[in-house]
Amino acid sequence: MTVPPGVAAAAEAAVALIDDGARVGLGSGRAAAAFVERLAARARGGLTVTCVATSEAAARQARAAGLSLVELGDGPPLDITVDGADEVAPNLNLVKGRGGAFVRERIVAASSRRQVIVVGPEKLVEALGATGPIPIEIIPMALGLCTRQLKELGVGPALRADAATARPFVSDNGNLIVDVTLAATLLNAAAARAFDAELRSIPGVVDTGLFIGTAERVLVGYPNGRVETRWPEH
Repeated sequence: MTVPPGVAAAAEAAVALIDDGARVGLGSGRAAAAFVERLAARARGGLTVTCVATSEAAARQARAAGLSLVELGDGPPLDITVDGADEVAPNLNLVKGRGGAFVRERIVAASSRRQVIVVGPEKLVEALGATGPIPIEIIPMALGLCTRQLKELGVGPALRADAATARPFVSDNGNLIVDVTLAATLLNAAAARAFDAELRSIPGVVDTGLFIGTAERVLVGYPNGRVETRWPEH
């Protein structure tokens, strides 16, 4: 997996936030994988961490790198989760899930004291939905119902296919993912919350890729190695 220099720099900055003995949530996707690689290097150098993975792919990478993995369970909150995002709005609201792991990513983030997002500048948008669809995860038997109700909302639903097999993509939870193309971008937090609520009201929808108010900070890594920290607007 090729990691752009900016993302690598942002991942390195995220590792610098990890204290010895921390319980760390590991996100999924390219940026999160860059973080896992660098966290593992720190662990080999003596840093003690215990990790929870947000996907089977992240778990495989972490185990191969020698990181200690545990189940989320009912223990104390994780200290930090580091993850990527598909879109980051100026208020740090996010679109996640174009890789398919957003349900577990939300659970792990919600179980953490803070969520730190690592991205390159290409992920920065003025409004959510600017660069692609909003993913939603649905229970398979609800596919027909969800598709009909999504069309009634005036959006374009498309069942995601597995790139390797052309069959429907199945999440780690055994569910399907429908990618929803918006009629217009979500211009502010109120619009994002309202649309998220509409999606969640459809029976069979498990979760959406709209992450509203979850990020403590976003680390934006640029090709020259500079890392900018963005904080939520208040």
